[in-house]
Amino acid sequence: MLEKRLWHWSGWPWIVGLVLTCLLGQVLLYVWAERLWFQDVGYVATFQLRIWTRLCLGLLGFGVSMAVLGGNLALARRFPSPPSSLRLPPVGQVRRPPGLGLRSLLLFSFALALLMSLQMLYLGRVMISYWSPSASVYNPAPPLPLWAKPAAIQALVQQLIQQPWQGIAILMGAIALLWVPQFFTAIAALFASIALGMVLSEQWTKALLVLNPTRFGEVDPLFGRDISFYLFQLPVWEVLEFWLISLVFFALVSVTLVYLLSGETLSQGRFTGFSPPQQRHLYGLGGVLLLSTSLSHWLGRYQVLYSQQGIVRGASFTDVHVDLPAYTTLSAIALFIGLLLLWRTLFWSISPQGFLEWFGKIGSRRYAMPPPLPYRPLTNRSFVWGVAVYLVLAVLGILLIPASVQSLLVQPNELLREAPYITRTIAYTRRAFGLDDIDTQSFIPDGVLTVADLEANRLTLDNVRLWDTRPLLESNRQLQQIRLYYEFSDADVDRYTFYQDDGSVDRRQVLISARELNYERVPEEAKTWVNEHLVYTHGYGFTMSPVNTANEDGLPTYFIQDIAHIPSSEAVRRSIPIESPRLYFGELTQPYVMTNTAVPELDYPSGSDNVYTVYAGQRGIRLNSLWRRWLMAWHLKDWQMIFTQDFTPQTRLLFRRTITERARAIAPFLRFDTDPYLVVADIGEDSRTWGTNPSPNAPDEDERSPASYLYWVIDAYTTSDRYPYADPMGNDFNYIRNSVKVVIDAYHGSVRFFIAEPDDPIIQTWSKLLPGMFEPLLAMPPSLLEHLRYPQDLFQVQSQHLMTYHMTDPQVFYDREDQWRAPNEIYASEAQQVEPYYLIMKLPEEDTEEFILLRPFTPAQRNNLVGWLAARSDGDRYGSMLLYRFPKQELVFGPEQIEARINQDPAISQRISLWNTEESQAQQGNLLVIPIERSLLYVEPLYLEAEQNRLPTLARVIVVYRNRIAMAETLDDALNAIFLSDRPTAPPVLRELQNPDAALQDLLLESAPATSDPGGLAP
Repeated sequence: MLEKRLWHWSGWPWIVGLVLTCLLGQVLLYVWAERLWFQDVGYVATFQLRIWTRLCLGLLGFGVSMAVLGGNLALARRFPSPPSSLRLPPVGQVRRPPGLGLRSLLLFSFALALLMSLQMLYLGRVMISYWSPSASVYNPAPPLPLWAKPAAIQALVQQLIQQPWQGIAILMGAIALLWVPQFFTAIAALFASIALGMVLSEQWTKALLVLNPTRFGEVDPLFGRDISFYLFQLPVWEVLEFWLISLVFFALVSVTLVYLLSGETLSQGRFTGFSPPQQRHLYGLGGVLLLSTSLSHWLGRYQVLYSQQGIVRGASFTDVHVDLPAYTTLSAIALFIGLLLLWRTLFWSISPQGFLEWFGKIGSRRYAMPPPLPYRPLTNRSFVWGVAVYLVLAVLGILLIPASVQSLLVQPNELLREAPYITRTIAYTRRAFGLDDIDTQSFIPDGVLTVADLEANRLTLDNVRLWDTRPLLESNRQLQQIRLYYEFSDADVDRYTFYQDDGSVDRRQVLISARELNYERVPEEAKTWVNEHLVYTHGYGFTMSPVNTANEDGLPTYFIQDIAHIPSSEAVRRSIPIESPRLYFGELTQPYVMTNTAVPELDYPSGSDNVYTVYAGQRGIRLNSLWRRWLMAWHLKDWQMIFTQDFTPQTRLLFRRTITERARAIAPFLRFDTDPYLVVADIGEDSRTWGTNPSPNAPDEDERSPASYLYWVIDAYTTSDRYPYADPMGNDFNYIRNSVKVVIDAYHGSVRFFIAEPDDPIIQTWSKLLPGMFEPLLAMPPSLLEHLRYPQDLFQVQSQHLMTYHMTDPQVFYDREDQWRAPNEIYASEAQQVEPYYLIMKLPEEDTEEFILLRPFTPAQRNNLVGWLAARSDGDRYGSMLLYRFPKQELVFGPEQIEARINQDPAISQRISLWNTEESQAQQGNLLVIPIERSLLYVEPLYLEAEQNRLPTLARVIVVYRNRIAMAETLDDALNAIFLSDRPTAPPVLRELQNPDAALQDLLLESAPATSDPGGLAP
């Protein structure tokens, strides 16, 4: 009765219409507002391609899913279960009634309802993870959620344990399905269709890549397919697998539940069995589910290329000889049983054997007319045996036999069995991470440095980084922050060329840090809507300091400092453009702002007053009409935009001002580096028309747009987790290329994408899909091109892989006898890994210095240096990598051994102990290993920092060369102490021990602090 009232309630059309209208209106307004933003940044075509692709996939997924689920539920309502009285045995005949009793019926029905409710919960989780109207369009699609995979089921069970309320929701959903089955199964079908449509919509990047893939020109050794199949086509097949299995399984469970509870089964307390029409329906769904399972097993054959069963990543001996045949066999069996079930559905009373016999009789001359079809229905026994064989083979072929073969046959002869597969993993991992392009050379540190060698490498020594990022930022916050609302969030290492008065050129490594505005630091009483969105709109300027110098107080010296951007010399003024240093777009520019309003914008503080300005850039959405104000107020959920009286016809809205968010919004298919860096450069007239396309909101007169000199550079990567045999080593990708350099104007907010690796097939495919979006790297202005640097994140990943995959011999790789690791250092009294660091240095056998990224390696079980990796960043050498390996028979001190020697030196440890008082603390900085000629020089700065007012100063510089250690106030003094001073020796100690009291007094005198530092150590 309740179910009939729900079905025939007249209010449903109004509710459905209202919900659809609200959803459609929200989507249209969202797309409209986003299109205005993409039109402003000049990437409307990119946005339209994404929206249309997502819309088509979503509608297709929802429409097909709703048609399948709705059609099956409608068909199930046409075939209700017959009353149990029609199937009762004759009176007086003793026979157990067929079907299920009340207890079994309730138990079976409740299990099916729980299964449906659990699947709805999972699809709901997927939908919530995708659906966020303000941001989800721009997030890269997450990994494909295949609920049928054991890992996904395990994650779901863990979440139910951690959040018990979800278990209560599943239980309530199951009760609702049992209470009003047909109505709530229809609601569940609608919900599942929406969720599956959203899943397909989120796979728009996979769908676009499969349309026009670029071949890699190399094949995998197992199946002989081009690598492009695994990166472009296999992910789409996995999407289809998930959608098809989820859809058909949901339909089968829901239809079975409806059949069990239809008619009067609960009231009569017995289900007497499925009627023939019901059986044909269930056979059809079961057949399609088995066909989908066959597809899943067939795709599982390719999954062995990413197996972790053997000693290495990829297909191992067991995968190739056991798992692969098992998946093939299971796929064939599932296909055969599925076809039999579909045959039973279509030809209910005719078996395939009878059909073949009838077909053979047609050609016989005994029949003038076709013989009659033999009506011999296919028995259920063949299906039972087929499913039983399938389940037995699944358990044996996937669980038991592989484990037995691995433990009994492979592990006792592991190297012999796995050697070919180890070779494949090494080769494909090196190829996927670009390690096979590394040039390996020998570095024999047998040279003896002289003063002449130091002078010949003066540019290297003048650019040794004595200021680490952390102490410099701390000093900047104390000396250069000026106001509380300014913040230096990061300091970036770069190199700049300075033109001296005499015409010479000086190349210096510097640390540059942007002075950004952080609205969170504004005093609470000043945090008003007007201040947040109209007044505090931008940061102002930057600091630039050399990495190797300090003033007399030990504080950093600056090439550019203060709000006024005072250059330290005429050479700096001549070489570094310091005009218009406003940053409307940066790493901390979170709030959206409105410019060109009746309220002046705070430019910078000047003494006790403030200087104000008006934004004259090329970007921003014009709010010159009431409907735009309403639209953007709804989009940003800020209704004060409608009622404010401070807007003018020239007012513009700037949002998505965080540079990484801005780039990701345009290209969500790229992975972005965690460390964008600021570049100060004059690109000429290009700065006035910066952008892929001119902004329609740009001012009519170019004179209003000032030239910009501040640009953010972000390294972007194309990645995949589907490269065969490649070992990800803890990453969520096993293929990576630094394919794109993104440049963002800090004032105008314009974004341009430059292809840095034109040979990468993934970026080639995106270039074909988005013509005009990506430009060649040579199209970048030369003044920006010379500041590109090899990205540290990519170098970190490559060097981490190189520690293992420099071993190309299977025997050596299996034994791991040459495993490397990153050395440790003491930083601020704590041990940490030596991170890659930038240097201006002259590589061995080279004539000129260049800007490189370097990382040393040590053996896994020892502390001596075994090699170092260098990545080049200058000119046509950009991107090339060199691995210098030390001879194994010679001892080359590693960072940990040098740190031990430093901390064990009596004079140095004594000095550090004296500084470590209650009011101050000595902190050791990064230990740098600097190759010079055929020798290694170790340099470590020592900072002094007060406990109360943290203002680090560069107190000393420690230099280690061979068996000599020197500590001095400057690097030059320490070098002079090592290379120009004679090595002092401690005077001998001679004591007469005739008088015990005198001997004790002498020992006490010996333990007193020395008044001078031996060993060439400056105080």
